[in-house]
Amino acid sequence: MNSSNNWAYWALLSAVFAALTAIFAKIGIRGVDSDLATLIRTSIIIIILSAFVWLTGKWSNPFELSGKTWLFLGLSGLATGASWVCYFRALQAGDASKVAPIDKLSLVLVAIFAVIFLGERPSLRDWSGIAMVAAGVLVLAFKR
Repeated sequence: MNSSNNWAYWALLSAVFAALTAIFAKIGIRGVDSDLATLIRTSIIIIILSAFVWLTGKWSNPFELSGKTWLFLGLSGLATGASWVCYFRALQAGDASKVAPIDKLSLVLVAIFAVIFLGERPSLRDWSGIAMVAAGVLVLAFKR
């Protein structure tokens, strides 16, 4: 892939790993409290990501970052934690094939929030695709 499409490569890998996350988590939370499972998962992420940043030479002093960066990364971390807690509770109570599509409703919400908070302007074609995703979520999550 050329560098202008590098983001697409990483986004595709993200989707693959997100799908595996749902499957592995559904298997792993059997007989375990979902909040404890989220803590274990988060601890593993911290260890692996710390080693990755260190070994690739990407470590820098986080205290040199701006207050705005800390604020928004902190808010992102809080949102991620809340999402994970809710996701694991949903997985524990429901089928992965129903939970995951509803979770992907985040794509629709990202588009809406990007318009409101970032000033992005998706095209009519973009909105059509977003509407199809929303419709797909409804079809998959609420089947009879």
